[in-house]
Amino acid sequence: MKRHNFSAGPCILPGEVLQKASEAVINFDNGLSLLEISHRSKPFVDVMENARALALELLGLEGKGYKALFLQGGASTQFLMVALNLLEKRAGYLNTGTWSDKAIKEAKIYDDIYEVASSKDANYNYIPKGYDIPAEYDYFHCTSNNTIFGTQMKTFPNSPIPMVCDMSSDIFSRQLDFSKFDLIYAGAQKNMGPAGATLVVVKEDVLGKVSRKIPSMMDYKVHISKSSMFNTPPVFSVYVSMLTLQWLKNLGGIAAIEKENEKKAQLIYSEIDLNPLFKGFSTKADRSTMNATFTLANEDLKETFETMIKEAGINGLNGHRSVGGYRASMYNALTLESVGVLVDVMSELERKA
Repeated sequence: MKRHNFSAGPCILPGEVLQKASEAVINFDNGLSLLEISHRSKPFVDVMENARALALELLGLEGKGYKALFLQGGASTQFLMVALNLLEKRAGYLNTGTWSDKAIKEAKIYDDIYEVASSKDANYNYIPKGYDIPAEYDYFHCTSNNTIFGTQMKTFPNSPIPMVCDMSSDIFSRQLDFSKFDLIYAGAQKNMGPAGATLVVVKEDVLGKVSRKIPSMMDYKVHISKSSMFNTPPVFSVYVSMLTLQWLKNLGGIAAIEKENEKKAQLIYSEIDLNPLFKGFSTKADRSTMNATFTLANEDLKETFETMIKEAGINGLNGHRSVGGYRASMYNALTLESVGVLVDVMSELERKA
């Protein structure tokens, strides 16, 4: 039976990427495994350089003063690293979910943090709008997509100060003017590869402006000077991310995958809206293309629905405990066919009920 992976954590990966990655684990360089070669060897240095170059190319940031880094520690480490490198006096944060809330808590360790707006009052089921960003602050931080709650920023403000964005769960999924952002970070495990690496894309001219001493491992300038090789990099995660970015480029880049992602989102949300057995969690205007969150209108149907899901080969549909219900994560590599299988199950449940 074909499995349909809607998991929100480690992402679904393209079949050809999994095949190439598995081959590299056995034989990457003249009989040596990818997992046992030196990260300083030319074969892997080429991988790192290619991965960084592909990231800038796909985002349209080549030759615009940006550097791409593959670092360790997950996006959660970036909550702290952003503040260490950019925060001098005060910063503004948009609070739209669990991860932005955690980013705020981490940044507060160092200096004053101001929430420009928050949707916490409604359990983060919408994206705040109409807020002001103080021009005297050091930077503005936002989260583009909220995996847990299924909301997504459809537009971004014209910030008078450097804009930082956590794009962990929707990077490379839709076309944006990425030059509006001075720093973007994203954990690899949503749309790029396995956990272990975090992509950071930073405009060099925003660095070096804080007065504090920054530990070497937390200093973006140090990592830039060492081409992401200041310490041993997460070799496998970087390699799989490179393969995934090349796969995306071969498809036609972000413009091509955005069209597919819109088809998937339209299909699932149409069923949620038309089927009286289901209710969407997030407000319609702010629905995420990557993560559709919904609940059953009648919990008595839970056992039947989940049996049908299992029989259809659907995996990873359970919602986060903060929301409950179900979450269909539709990252780049998930096919429209898989979304169709889920929608068929939802429609069949309505017929049975």
